[in-house]
Formats: sequence, structure tokens, C-alpha cells
Amino acid sequence: MKDRNEIIPLLHTLRCPTFLTRDHDFYHSWLRHLGYCLVYLEVKPEEAAFFIRQFLRHPRFYTQAQHMGTVVRVHHDGISFWQVKFDSQQDLGWLVRQP
Repeated sequence: MKDRNEIIPLLHTLRCPTFLTRDHDFYHSWLRHLGYCLVYLEVKPEEAAFFIRQFLRHPRFYTQAQHMGTVVRVHHDGISFWQVKFDSQQDLGWLVRQP
């Protein structure tokens, strides 16, 4: 699967998936859905694993229930996200200093 038009329908068939990608096409507010979480990693390929761990350990996104219904952008300065039922983007900083 190479594009959003194939991946989003697949996510609807899965139970509470979190999809992580480096493709910026997945960071749009209109992609919010209670049935999944989309995470766009705006970092270099070699940094992805580190930032995935940081995202999943962040108190705001620690549990699956906390990150369902969000479209997230993970970047060096923190986390930006759109959440179902909220019309504006929210921003969080990292709790620890990043490399």
C-alpha cells in the first residue's frame, strides 16, 4: 500500500490501530477519526525510532485510549495534533531535551 486512499480504509477495518509514517500527506485535520491514530514523524529516518518511543511514552499519549481519534505530528520541538471534537491544532513540548 502506497497511498492514503488505500491505507485509511484499511485502518477502518482494524481494532484501534496507530499508524506511524514519515509521509506528510497523513497530517490533515480532516483525517481525524475515533477508530484510529495517525502519527506523522517529521524527523530524519535514523531518528524515527527515538521519536516513536518519545511519543508513546509522553503522558498525553501514553495509553491507546489517549491517542485514539488524533492526527499527530511528531517533530524536534514537540508534538502537534488534531483531536476529534476540537477545531484547533494543539501543541505540546517534550518533557525531556531532544538530541
